[in-house]
Amino acid sequence: MREDTMIRTIAAAALAATLALPALAQNAEVLGTWRTQPDDNGNYGLVDISVCGDAYCGVLVRSFDGAGNELDSPNTGRQIIWDMRPYGNGHYDDGQIYAPDRDSTYASEMDLAGNTLTVRGCFIGICRAQTWTRN
Repeated sequence: MREDTMIRTIAAAALAATLALPALAQNAEVLGTWRTQPDDNGNYGLVDISVCGDAYCGVLVRSFDGAGNELDSPNTGRQIIWDMRPYGNGHYDDGQIYAPDRDSTYASEMDLAGNTLTVRGCFIGICRAQTWTRN
């Protein structure tokens, strides 16, 4: 009986992953590297957005100061977006975002319009947004 239950669980997981792939494929335009808007300190970064399971995630791959000089940031290589789910028409929601300049994590959503990605993080109804551009 245990083996039968395990086989059914594996089959259900495979089916769920197969059903999620078309939705992610339709939203593939969000994939790639995005330049963040400068933070409160004038620093900005490059975030690589990719598929992570049945959602999207983003890793800070490079960091720069306001003059464009590369920074040796402890946040480079850190996942700063995760669990971002596509809802169609360029809208992504139900994710989380880490803001290095505030050292805080927020509930997040994103809206894609061409080569512009509006990223919002909210905490207790107070939201902060940035506009990122495709790099």
